[in-house]
Amino acid sequence: MKILQINTSVNSGSTGRIAEDVGKVMMENGHESFIAYGRGNRPSKSQTIKIGSKIGIYLHVLFTMLFDRHGFASINATRNLVKKLKNLKPDVILLHNIHGYYLNIRILFNYLEKAGIPVVWTLHDCWSFTGHCTYFDSIGCEKWQTICQNCPKSRYYPASYGIDNSKMNFIDKQSLFNAVPDLTLIVPSGWLGKQVSQSFLKNKRLEIIHNGVDVDVFTPMNQLESFKNKHGILQKRILLGVASIWDKRKGLADFILLEKIIPKEYRIVLIGLSKNQIRDLPVGIIGIERTEDFHDLARWYNTADYFINPTWQDNFPTTNLEALACGTPVITYRTGGSPESVNEETGGVVEKGNVDGIWDTILQLNQKDQILLRINCRERALHLYNIRERYEDYLTILESCSKKIGIN
Repeated sequence: MKILQINTSVNSGSTGRIAEDVGKVMMENGHESFIAYGRGNRPSKSQTIKIGSKIGIYLHVLFTMLFDRHGFASINATRNLVKKLKNLKPDVILLHNIHGYYLNIRILFNYLEKAGIPVVWTLHDCWSFTGHCTYFDSIGCEKWQTICQNCPKSRYYPASYGIDNSKMNFIDKQSLFNAVPDLTLIVPSGWLGKQVSQSFLKNKRLEIIHNGVDVDVFTPMNQLESFKNKHGILQKRILLGVASIWDKRKGLADFILLEKIIPKEYRIVLIGLSKNQIRDLPVGIIGIERTEDFHDLARWYNTADYFINPTWQDNFPTTNLEALACGTPVITYRTGGSPESVNEETGGVVEKGNVDGIWDTILQLNQKDQILLRINCRERALHLYNIRERYEDYLTILESCSKKIGIN
């Protein structure tokens, strides 16, 4: 079987790493793996296909900002991709994030409608069934259940400062996405599955596959004293936050508020910040730029007493799973599917914006047997989020799709 995936990036960020790992599992089971991507230059075990150029991405950004038609630029880039797909003749196509300023969804889905190729689409957010936004729960918007218009999040990603075309986007997406006859949807969380069941995609086959992590990389470690000493935190209790991009949505402002109420023996460490963000941090917060070194990231998870995820809108954050696999308890806001990764034996859930509640939860967890707490975290990750098992679920679905049209 020849499997082709399409995603914004390859082997970088949460969705890029998912695509890379799915590709590895495909190849280990005797299949060919290709990944088409929009930006970045990370190495991949799969054969890669670059979509478009930097200039094309910039033009797509400008088109979106002016006309609120994200996903309807990048015409030449997508036509070239379709030509390559016709030559490649994949047996199954697996979509991930198709937003991100690099694809034209009309050209892509017109091809998918007629190609006779089974399509599987992993929804990592809500963009597929809204007229504009990737998430709506931060403001409680329910227009997507009927028809989007007069979008209250038009200036949020994918930001538009011109006319509001959310209604046209909604209608076009509904028509394009439902026209593909053999489309299977995968969601990483029960929360997103519920949203899909209330959207215009409700009649499509739907499967839930939780995200997974490499439990051999993200694993409990000992003898980290030299690592702690290197970063000047040997005598500190660490509250860790990790994100690919830090902004209000990920809770950066909440960490700044948290720093004001925690005692001096605690230190907040945030990974994934820009140089400017690091420069503007309060003295009590250690800022670190984004890293693709998973082993270094695993050391930070192990160093932390608690992983804090005050995300305001999210699906099923992989960072929660990485922390659990390292034996680190997780405290998260009640946002999207984020609470689904945590139970009472492995962390806590706090209402969005309740920074005092984060500290209260830390105090409550401090009263528990810390060794047992970390054992429970590791066991939960091994049982539910082992990357090998989760991506074998992908293998099962992709192979079942190929069998429907007689591919061996």
